[in-house]
Amino acid sequence: MSKERQLLRETVASLVTKHADPAAVRAAMESDRGYDESLWQLLCEQVGAAALVIPEELGGAGGELADAATVLQELGRNLVPSPLLGTTLAELALLAAPEPDAETLEGLAEGRSIGALVLDADYVVNGDCADVVVAATNGELSRWTAFGAQPVATMDPTRRLARVKPEETQAIGPDPGLADTAAILLAAEQIGAAERCLELTVEYTKSRVQFGRPIGSFQALKHRMADLYVSVAAAKAVVSDACEDPNPTNAATARLAATEALSKVAAEGIQLHGGIAITWEHDMHLYFKRAHGSAHLLDSPRELLRRLEVEVLPAP
Repeated sequence: MSKERQLLRETVASLVTKHADPAAVRAAMESDRGYDESLWQLLCEQVGAAALVIPEELGGAGGELADAATVLQELGRNLVPSPLLGTTLAELALLAAPEPDAETLEGLAEGRSIGALVLDADYVVNGDCADVVVAATNGELSRWTAFGAQPVATMDPTRRLARVKPEETQAIGPDPGLADTAAILLAAEQIGAAERCLELTVEYTKSRVQFGRPIGSFQALKHRMADLYVSVAAAKAVVSDACEDPNPTNAATARLAATEALSKVAAEGIQLHGGIAITWEHDMHLYFKRAHGSAHLLDSPRELLRRLEVEVLPAP
């Protein structure tokens, strides 16, 4: 990781620590818009989070996909409800136009507007709060200049989804493969959640005493947590490679690895925390719900495996 990207990570982590503790996350997810508007403005003003993928000549930071992934990873660690994922994808969709809409991009970059990318109209991230909606359908992009949105019930209370229906549309141009980009960014967010979920589990096993000693000192639990660490670290490396070389195969591999890592560490975290993990007051159940919600947000693990099998296995 470059020094600039490391500084970006540290800056976001500092803001999250100050403004997105567990109580703040719960308040945000229960708010009218589903996220902390003041924290969103801080991320946009102090970090330029929403401007990272926009070229400098259009008023952005001129960053790379890995920069946006770095921010999403830090937000994922604390399950911070944020419109960044959908907004970033909407920006990339607008940038695919022969002549990008500079005014709209400026509003998104400054955080004044919220974006959403429609890959599945029944489950759209930011769908109920978006000002700018772009859809990717059959290899083509279109902007929904007028649309209706209806919130849908979700397993994960930290990420709101909506069913969005177009009323007026405007063609943008060919889809450059935004589903793959979405997969990589979501995978980065999943890695952040997996890392923090594992940290919480390790911390708990160090403090929970049974039979006169911390349960984390038992050999069987040490092995389980070591296996979890290896799974998360390996998945993180795969996601990092996908950020640097965002092709369809790497995107599918990253999504599969991150989904499996988060699902595994969240399930083990529930078990190792015992009964306290399923109480509303504890955060572990939120990580468990994020794991399952994210696993089905885009292509399912089975669909990802089928796609990769087609690429690596010889035709009959």
